Amino acid sequence: MPTDQVTPVGILALDVGDDLGELARVRAWARAELRDLPEAVLMDTILMLDELLSNALRYGTPPRQVRLLRRRGRLRVEVDDSGTAPATPRPPSETGGRGLALIAACATAWGQEHHDDGKTVWAELDVSGSNVSGATADTAFSGRGTG
Repeated sequence: MPTDQVTPVGILALDVGDDLGELARVRAWARAELRDLPEAVLMDTILMLDELLSNALRYGTPPRQVRLLRRRGRLRVEVDDSGTAPATPRPPSETGGRGLALIAACATAWGQEHHDDGKTVWAELDVSGSNVSGATADTAFSGRGTG
């Protein structure tokens, strides 16, 4: 589902530098912003974000950005880079090839969109049952915006 078809309750974006050290910073950022989610949902989200971003860092080109989009019952992770090569699953090997399979196993849906200036690879989680009180799935982000 293209970003413009998601009706978000909250959107957070973070620009990402050009080295693998950024993975730790992005994980910490997401963990802090999503602290209201149950640990199991948070772990799936962090895993998906980590896999999508590590692919963008290894195979994509700058600039890069990650986004977390929250809407009723859904959490979507998006990673942009300016590379034109599609994200393509490959057979597992000693050097990798498991990332997109992990995404497919964790996500409700995942895909990619190609733009004139690059691509967005995204994955979405169903978080509708993640909160007993019912507030988490609809809670907007704290409003800190683009980082």
